[in-house]
Amino acid sequence: MPLIHLEGLDDARLAVYSGMTDAQLRDCPDFASGLFIGESRKVIERALDAGARPVSLFVEECWLDQTMPLIDRLLRVDPELPAFVATREQFHALTGYQVTRGALAAFERPPLPSVEDLLADARRVAVLEDITNYTNIGAVFRSAAALGIDAVLITPSCHDPLYRRAARVSMGTVFQVPWTRIGGVREWAVEGVALLHELGFKAAALALSDDSIPLHDERLRACEKLALVLGTEGDGLAPSTVAACDYTVKIPMDHDVDSLNVAAASAVAFWELRTKWR
Repeated sequence: MPLIHLEGLDDARLAVYSGMTDAQLRDCPDFASGLFIGESRKVIERALDAGARPVSLFVEECWLDQTMPLIDRLLRVDPELPAFVATREQFHALTGYQVTRGALAAFERPPLPSVEDLLADARRVAVLEDITNYTNIGAVFRSAAALGIDAVLITPSCHDPLYRRAARVSMGTVFQVPWTRIGGVREWAVEGVALLHELGFKAAALALSDDSIPLHDERLRACEKLALVLGTEGDGLAPSTVAACDYTVKIPMDHDVDSLNVAAASAVAFWELRTKWR
C-alpha cells in the first residue's frame, strides 16, 4: 500500500492514535487480545523483533525520510499496512502532543502465556506488585533485560507494561523480557507465591522489617530459582505478601536512607543476585 498523505483527519483507522486510551486499546473488541501503541523507532523495531503484528503506522512528515527503513520493514510484514503521513499541524491536532521520537505504530497485543509456561526454564524472576508509575515499570524492565532476569510477573493491580509510556521508557525491552500476570485477585500472594513454590522458586520480598536479611546474604545467592518481589512506590509490599515469601530482604544503605525508588532498587537487586555472568 502506498503512503497515505492525509487530507483530513476523519479516517476511522486514525482513532487508535487519538480517541482511545491505553486501557481502551487493551480492551479493543475488534482484536482478540486488544491493541497497543508503540512510540519511537526503537520500540517499534523491538516489537517487530518479538513477533508483534502491526496494524498501522502514523508518522509526521518531517520524520518521513528517517522512518522509511522502518516503513519498508513494516510493509514487508504486511504489504497492505496503512502508513499515514501527517503534517505537524495534523499530527498535533490528532494526538494532542508533539512526538519527538519519530513514528507511532498500532500493534495487536500478543496473548499472555501461563505462569507455568513462562517460568519453565527461568532461574531469576521479578514480581511487580501494584506498581502504577509507568516510568518505573519501564525502568524495571530495562534493568531486567540488562541484568539477567529471565521473566517478569505482574500482579493484578500493576499497570500494563505495554502502555506506551512504559514501553517507551523501557526502550522496547518489554518485548525482550518475557512477562505475564500472576494471581487473580488483589491479594495475589496467597495463591501466587504458592504457585511459585510449586514451580521450585523461593520468594524474596524486598521490604524493611525487623527480620530482613541483607541483599548479599549467601542464602539468596544459593537459591537455584529465586523470585524477587518488588512493591508499589508508596506503601511497598502488602503485609500478606511479605508473610507469604520465604525471605524478607533489604538493601544495606548509608546516611540513614531507608529505601530507594523501586526502579533503582530493582537494578541493585538484579545485579547482586544475577546468575548470568559475562
